[in-house]
Amino acid sequence: MARVRLVAGNWKMHGSRASIAALLDALVKANPRSCAVCAPFPYLAQVAERLRGSAIAWGAQNVSEHAQGAYTGEVSAAMLAEFGCRYVIVGHSERRQLYGETDAQAAAKFAAVRKIGMTPILCVGETLAERDAGKTEAVVARQLDAVDFEKAVLAYEPVWAIGTGRNATPEQAQAVHAFLRKRVPAQTPILYGGSVKPQNAQPIFAMPDVDGGLIGGASLVAKDFLDIVKAATT
Repeated sequence: MARVRLVAGNWKMHGSRASIAALLDALVKANPRSCAVCAPFPYLAQVAERLRGSAIAWGAQNVSEHAQGAYTGEVSAAMLAEFGCRYVIVGHSERRQLYGETDAQAAAKFAAVRKIGMTPILCVGETLAERDAGKTEAVVARQLDAVDFEKAVLAYEPVWAIGTGRNATPEQAQAVHAFLRKRVPAQTPILYGGSVKPQNAQPIFAMPDVDGGLIGGASLVAKDFLDIVKAATT
């Protein structure tokens, strides 16, 4: 059984009702398979409605580790599942770096998503200082080993290549993906995230252990995102 190919767009904190409507209209017109979009919480209902009946899946960018309770501002896995959410990004580097999210919190969120029947996209990756110190494998192993990993998607996102315009070479990405491949179930899709664009997507996706991408800025431009999906699936 072949591993699933997947390209997931992470819109981060971008968008408006109008801009999202235009983006979704363009995506639905093309109706590509093997892709998903992860939207900000306020737009999930709009995304769910527009993508209904299409081949495009959708997801959220974060979730609470708690099932319910006095956690003002948080969103539970059950709330997301009620909308029909399929994927949830867990442990993104921006959550870890900007909001102090720990490996234990990421693991708890992962478990909450799995328990409700959705698919987590677990992000792991090293900073530039950690790469320069030769700690890449130790860092991604620590982040992965904190999680009771099964039936999920894994995303390798070198922190030094996110929003910087820098990008790991295909060979650098493959080296880490091959290391991670040995630590997860054989059919686990492993995505690469880190400044993927139409111009560099094909050589990265051609690597034997790269199964697609977690796409940031380029996922906000329909043509760019569709070109990246095409690069992953042809």
